[in-house]
Amino acid sequence: MMGYCDVTKWSGAVAIAVVAMMAGPAKSDPVAVVELFTSQGCSSCPAADKILGDLATDPSIVALSLPIDYWDYLGWKDTLADPRFTARQKAYSHMRGDRDVYTPQVIVNGQVHLIGSDRAAIDSAMRDTKKSGDAMSVPVSMTVSGSLLNVSVAAPRANHSVRNGEVWVCAVSKAVPIAIGRGENRGREVIYHNVVRNWLKVGDWSGAAGNWSVPMENIARDGVDAVVVYLQSGSRDRPGPMLGAAYTSLR
Repeated sequence: MMGYCDVTKWSGAVAIAVVAMMAGPAKSDPVAVVELFTSQGCSSCPAADKILGDLATDPSIVALSLPIDYWDYLGWKDTLADPRFTARQKAYSHMRGDRDVYTPQVIVNGQVHLIGSDRAAIDSAMRDTKKSGDAMSVPVSMTVSGSLLNVSVAAPRANHSVRNGEVWVCAVSKAVPIAIGRGENRGREVIYHNVVRNWLKVGDWSGAAGNWSVPMENIARDGVDAVVVYLQSGSRDRPGPMLGAAYTSLR
């Protein structure tokens, strides 16, 4: 390989009620959002997938798997891939002004890219980005109330330099085991952690405290058992530093 190498809705109000009972307030103020761009067709990726699984056990880290589709031609079509994730990875590359799009690639706090199997570098990037600038400095929280997911973004500190961004919700599957039948990982079963299964823009942020509500029917689907909310500067097509995030389990 060159380089490193929507589902059925939960039915009815009963499922929504069960989710509401199980989901408490999300823990806020994590230190990092770690996005892994991975592929079932990439022989270098399973090591990075395991590292992301380890990161996902740390409540101070929001770890996300975003499977891409550009290695599908190598003999195995990634069953979790979404072209929106490929577009997101390319948008990061465009913002950096380089052509560094590869797997396994990690983006830390929307700012630093590195090889997803380098745990030491990931740890270093989380420390460095948290210490510098406005990354992960805006408190974000969410709660489930009845059939609604309620998202809150606190006001930033007075000297906060970023005053615009977007709020997004990710419907997440905590662990998805996949038996890979062909391609570079033929015969392997790989567990993918915190896989993004749906991705919804909640609203625009203009530098002030805000609240939004999202119907749970847009989030709660088969296999989805967690939710991530993040506030990111810039836009979907021009992503900047992560300003805040929260994660909550639905069951």
